[in-house]
Amino acid sequence: MSKLRVLLDTNIFLVSLASNYSYHWIYQSLIENKFELVVSNEILTEYQEQISIRYGIELTDASLDYLLWLPNVILKNPSYLWQLVENDKDDNKFVDCYVASQADFIISNDRHLHQIKNNQFPPIAVLNYSEFEAEYKLNITSQP
Repeated sequence: MSKLRVLLDTNIFLVSLASNYSYHWIYQSLIENKFELVVSNEILTEYQEQISIRYGIELTDASLDYLLWLPNVILKNPSYLWQLVENDKDDNKFVDCYVASQADFIISNDRHLHQIKNNQFPPIAVLNYSEFEAEYKLNITSQP
């Protein structure tokens, strides 16, 4: 069975960095090569902006430099823009990267992304944090 391939919404990624948050297992699992994370240049830019606002520029540079060295982080810049999220155009970068990378899920607690998860074409699989935690644990226990 192959590893889960996911995109992490910026807010999910941000809280996963903090060791005192319940989401931190996501970042730890990423570092331990337990799933694949797909990012685009546009997603990385947003990560960097938001991390620097929340945690400071030094941590931002260190986190993103290290992130790009991980063998399970896939840089995929989409060549087609689907524009499926109408209520928050900024979220389209996750959908476009998801389709281009053939990822399994977008992990987000953002209601705008959840509004398109019933899209017929292309199909979009969006999980909130709790759903992802359950799916991740199921995937990990089923691996040899």
